[in-house]
Amino acid sequence: MARRLKIARKTAVAPAGAALLLGLALGLAVGARRGVPFVGNSRAWSIGVYAGPSPLEVVPAEGITNPVLTAADVTDADAVFVADPFLVRAGDDWCMFFEVLKKDTGKGAIGLATSSDGLCWTYQQIVLEEPFHLSYPCVFEYAGDWYMVPESHEAGEVRLYRASEFPTRWEYEATLLDEPYVDSTVFQHAGSWWMFTSLGAEMLKLYWAEEPAGPWTEHPQSPLILADPHITRAGGRVLAVEGKLYRLAQDTVPTYGNQVRAFEITELTRTTYAEREAPNNPVIGQTGSGWNGLGMHQLDALPRDDGGWIAAVDGYGDKLVYGWRY
Repeated sequence: MARRLKIARKTAVAPAGAALLLGLALGLAVGARRGVPFVGNSRAWSIGVYAGPSPLEVVPAEGITNPVLTAADVTDADAVFVADPFLVRAGDDWCMFFEVLKKDTGKGAIGLATSSDGLCWTYQQIVLEEPFHLSYPCVFEYAGDWYMVPESHEAGEVRLYRASEFPTRWEYEATLLDEPYVDSTVFQHAGSWWMFTSLGAEMLKLYWAEEPAGPWTEHPQSPLILADPHITRAGGRVLAVEGKLYRLAQDTVPTYGNQVRAFEITELTRTTYAEREAPNNPVIGQTGSGWNGLGMHQLDALPRDDGGWIAAVDGYGDKLVYGWRY
């Protein structure tokens, strides 16, 4: 029997939160007709930059105005919002990959922005698009190549892409899992490759492999968590900080995209797994006003040359827009 990790306190859903969840459920029923955008309680997500001495201690970066990327910055599509940022450094260049939700299809594609300092960003183009929805572009380097595992739950599988011309051209490489998982997070540790993935916010699974293309084997303790939307769904890549690993999780109660919490992975082998909640949670969350006043649901961070950290985060405010929710 899988071990259930019960580390979060349950909180009651306020009446307003319940109404919002009902609205999202109604939107989902309409959005199930693939390719048909709908009007629902989806919000105007955008992307900002935070900074701090640790990725678990970040605040809005100085010298810039957040958000640094919005739907208005997308020049090659009519965008509803931008979200799910992932950062990489290639030499002296910073690259950010993220979801661009397209208004005409109601589906996400993967966009690219670049920066010379990690603070000021310029939108470039959409670099990956499929007939099905894409988001959460988990990007990593392996054996001299760049790879991406975007969320592709509409295709009913977890897919791996390789950059044929980094960072602008990506080609399908392999199907990793034949399941409609969301927010699959791939990382390397102790000689193995690992993947956290989930079925919505209700089940967290763990897999391992010898290399990114697989084959992938489910961990004997998987599913790690059942029926706890506070801590199940991924909120960014696994972070290595001062010799420790941290899993980031969206807290989707009382509303989707509420805040991000961190959990220290204290044991990770092919047969065992354990974690504990990090101090000072949540790492990021709703601020009460402005572009991220109602929620934040992703953080990705890289170390700076000066010893600090730069974090790409997303958030949403109070603008009701055309959108996509699942």
